[in-house]
Amino acid sequence: MKKALIIVDVQNDFCEGGALAVPGANEVIPYINLLMEENEYDQIVLTQDWHPANHKSFASNNGQKVGESIILNGVPQFMWPDHCVQGTFGAEFHKDLNRDKVTHIIQKGKNTEIDAYSGFQDNNHFMKTGLDDFLKYHEIQLLEIVGLAMDYCVKFTCTDAVANGYVTCLHFNGTRAVNVKPDNARDAIFEMLQKGVTVLG
Repeated sequence: MKKALIIVDVQNDFCEGGALAVPGANEVIPYINLLMEENEYDQIVLTQDWHPANHKSFASNNGQKVGESIILNGVPQFMWPDHCVQGTFGAEFHKDLNRDKVTHIIQKGKNTEIDAYSGFQDNNHFMKTGLDDFLKYHEIQLLEIVGLAMDYCVKFTCTDAVANGYVTCLHFNGTRAVNVKPDNARDAIFEMLQKGVTVLG
């Protein structure tokens, strides 16, 4: 069974000191590097939040406060601080992430009007990113998933992976949660387990 490692959004803005820093984010980087060192993957894919500066998920572009919610194109949208803007330092991958074995990069969140948490598609399920096509072309059947953040982009990437027919495993030690609300991480794990994601310790 061919397998791929999907590394979700290990970018400066989600790491320590970033515009949308995930608590403990930097702790997952050595773990992810070790996975790549100790395992043989047929493909290693990075996903990258790649927002235009006028993205509608940014509170600043809607006259809203960070943490508020609006309806954006028919779906609830949490208002985030400006983050991972195309071409900025915040959008770059963290320097400590070893990219020597990376075979492919998927950029997401490029459409101003629609956010994209999942590495597979936008939040409205209108546009695919090309990740599924890439994996199917390379006959990948098993996905191991790590990265940031567990209760948003990692969760939706995992559940979409299952929906697309992949055997899907989340490395718990390779992810951290935003935890806007204290139970978000727990709820995300429960939801992933319900949908058929295997959570590895």
